[in-house]
Amino acid sequence: MSDKRSPALGFIFITILIDVIGLGIIIPVVPKLIEQLTGEGLSRAAIYSGWLTFAYASAQFCFAPVMGGLSDKLGRRPVLLTSLLGLGLDYVFVSFAPTLAWLFVGRVIAGMAGASFTTATAYIADISTPEKRAQNFGLVGAAFGIGFVLGPWLGGQLGVFGARVPFMAAAALSLCNLLYGYFVLPESLTPDKRRPFEWRRANPVASLLRLGKYPTILGLVAALVLLYLAGSATQSVWTFYTMLKFSWTEKMVGNSLAVIGLFTGLVQGGLVRVAIPKLGAARAIVVGLLCYTVGFVLFAFAPNGWLMLAFLAPYCLGGISGPALQSTISGQVPATEQGELQGALTSLISVTGVVGPLMMSYLFGEFTRKGAPVYFPGAPFILGAVLALGSVVLAVYSLRKHPPVATSAVPAEAVPTH
Repeated sequence: MSDKRSPALGFIFITILIDVIGLGIIIPVVPKLIEQLTGEGLSRAAIYSGWLTFAYASAQFCFAPVMGGLSDKLGRRPVLLTSLLGLGLDYVFVSFAPTLAWLFVGRVIAGMAGASFTTATAYIADISTPEKRAQNFGLVGAAFGIGFVLGPWLGGQLGVFGARVPFMAAAALSLCNLLYGYFVLPESLTPDKRRPFEWRRANPVASLLRLGKYPTILGLVAALVLLYLAGSATQSVWTFYTMLKFSWTEKMVGNSLAVIGLFTGLVQGGLVRVAIPKLGAARAIVVGLLCYTVGFVLFAFAPNGWLMLAFLAPYCLGGISGPALQSTISGQVPATEQGELQGALTSLISVTGVVGPLMMSYLFGEFTRKGAPVYFPGAPFILGAVLALGSVVLAVYSLRKHPPVATSAVPAEAVPTH
């Protein structure tokens, strides 16, 4: 497997990147498409869009542990390729959706197929040595950062040809990735590492509860959840905040998102490969989370737009914490249950994807509405800082109570054999 690791890791990176691009490519045209299907205005379309996001995230929450369990039984390759097929066909389906109801059906299917992220991260755990696990998980963050810049930008360019054209482009990307993976992707999970599929373990709630089997990771999992909730502040209100406070144009907002994506890609795709081995996973977690905390506070009180861009530096440096957290969590779980673990983590992330944006958007609206008792557009970033600081506290407590197992002392059953 060692000679196949590099192309396999490259394929997983491309798979996650295309998934994220496919999600982002439709963002600029969803309002127009909803307006076409309903005949209603933009305000009502925004409400429908929120429920579409809810449908997508809910489906991913329910099916992520199923995908993880199936990949533990059948292997990563067939589950991953099937997910890519489903995602590609869904985009074709949505491209011709005649009503809003069919659009909801499409989003549910996309959420089910989008749970391929579960299998992709389990694949990374399979093929990574303990020394390289954190760096390889960093590629996941890099794919997200790059994808969420390329996706909306590409969607905006294609949207001039029609609201459905970006969906067709997303379908082409997914199906081309399926063909590429069919010919180059090897199986990463050997038969001796597989386990039977059990529906009770595929239940999303039961999947989360089964994390209790591993008390050493519960604190770190909670820290990861708080980190994702905190990140919703940037994802949900960045555009509104910068336009309201600094009068940024759409072009300036797009340029700033490109900078965020570039910094994220550099940090999680490159810096983590240097910083984590130098600092160690535990220190990288704490340093990264503190950088996030500082970045959020600086965003909240930024006096002008240029400083807002400058403050991206400490914020994006916080990106070393995510891969270090995920690597440490993964290292405490046997190889036979990596799929189940990643399924549970993906379900948790899906929940934050529903709760976080709603929470941050509501907070921004309350503190910027006419007649608000306190006018403070930066309120969501302060909440993000509080959540990130809470993540620091949980991580430090967990790491002190359950120090990560040293590489040389990792139990044999928890060490990837590839």
